[in-house]
Amino acid sequence: MSESDEAARREGRITDEGIEKLRQRIGVPKPLPRPPHYRCPNEDIFRNLSYSIGDDNPLYCEPEYAEKTRWGGLILHPAFVGCDTLIGIDEVDAVPPDKLDIMRGDPLRGVHAFYSSGVREWWRPLRPNRKVFRRNAVVGVMEKKSEFAKRSVHEWTANVFGDGQGEILSTQYRLMIRTERGSARKEKKYKDLAPEPYTLEQLTEINDQYAAEEPQGAEPRYWEDIEEGQLIPPVVKGPLTVTDIVCWHVGVGMGYYGVKALRLGYQNRQRIPGFYQPDPLNVPDQMMRVHWDDAYAQVAGAPTMYDYGRMRECWLVHLCTDWMGDDAWLWKLDCEFRRFNFVGDTQWMRGRVERKYLAEGDRPAVDLEIWGENQRGEVTTPGHATVLLPSREHGEVRLPDPPGGATDLESALDGLADRFAHGDD
Repeated sequence: MSESDEAARREGRITDEGIEKLRQRIGVPKPLPRPPHYRCPNEDIFRNLSYSIGDDNPLYCEPEYAEKTRWGGLILHPAFVGCDTLIGIDEVDAVPPDKLDIMRGDPLRGVHAFYSSGVREWWRPLRPNRKVFRRNAVVGVMEKKSEFAKRSVHEWTANVFGDGQGEILSTQYRLMIRTERGSARKEKKYKDLAPEPYTLEQLTEINDQYAAEEPQGAEPRYWEDIEEGQLIPPVVKGPLTVTDIVCWHVGVGMGYYGVKALRLGYQNRQRIPGFYQPDPLNVPDQMMRVHWDDAYAQVAGAPTMYDYGRMRECWLVHLCTDWMGDDAWLWKLDCEFRRFNFVGDTQWMRGRVERKYLAEGDRPAVDLEIWGENQRGEVTTPGHATVLLPSREHGEVRLPDPPGGATDLESALDGLADRFAHGDD
């Protein structure tokens, strides 16, 4: 490496060499840092995952109900077919030996990275008591012109999931935006933000919304009955409490950092000591505590505790599944995480029909604009979704195919990488 390239890495600068090395990783499988929380989820896990986001839709929770639907039994809530380290045994348990050199270290070491958005796509449902497998790789690396930085890179990583019976289930993309630290815009938009007590009228409005919510259920929502511009009934989430965050963790586990209790927590602290900081009693605790401890959140630069972006992504999935009914299929969903959702905030998940059309020539579909909006009227989580609906003319929903007609996880990842190579991101 030249002296100028080494200097750029020390200063956290994006270089042509770094981008090229990152691109060499496209399609190279790499195991995730933690094993799955669930290897073979059963009916009880299906139900508890749904409950973790406040959704008791019987299609995902009650076997007797689900047996009478077109699916013939329980299917996992689409919010959780994927979702970080929740499910999926690594199909590839080590980097291929001939790829070790290009997978070593971070080609953009020192360059700021932030989780900007998530993209999901579903092809088949997951049934109970099936092992789930996953495959992970970088699928796209694109240099972008940034309003806030001299150079930025969009790094897309994808997981694909399949079950033990050969069904390719879904994919999730994670967009990490890499920007040069010295040139990024510095904002203090949360500096003076403090939670405000709710009035009785505000709490009544929220409670009335909760009371009115119910899934479309067994009554088909036919494609012919949809009009562009039609609003989707909202779903409310909040006011967010620490209890809500605890219930989320009861369902989904502790994610990439592998946080565990007591002796297992000690072992994890030896593995990643930098992730632990002393609490007021000088006891080291992990930094995920920012989500339920004010003091830790303020050390991290936030005025108070806050949620996970993935929670709001799952809430937007809930918005769609409540609206579409049992006979429909949530095909695609993406969202961006633009603002924090603090403990005490209320998110109103909203949407409207943007487009009604036949996808791939003969699949009745609608595109939705969806978003999360807090009690201050700020959009925190804008996104989009595509739903396949039953049709009186075209019949029941036909499930979509994985990219490129993939038949296994390797070819599915190749198909996703091909999309990015052709600029379809």
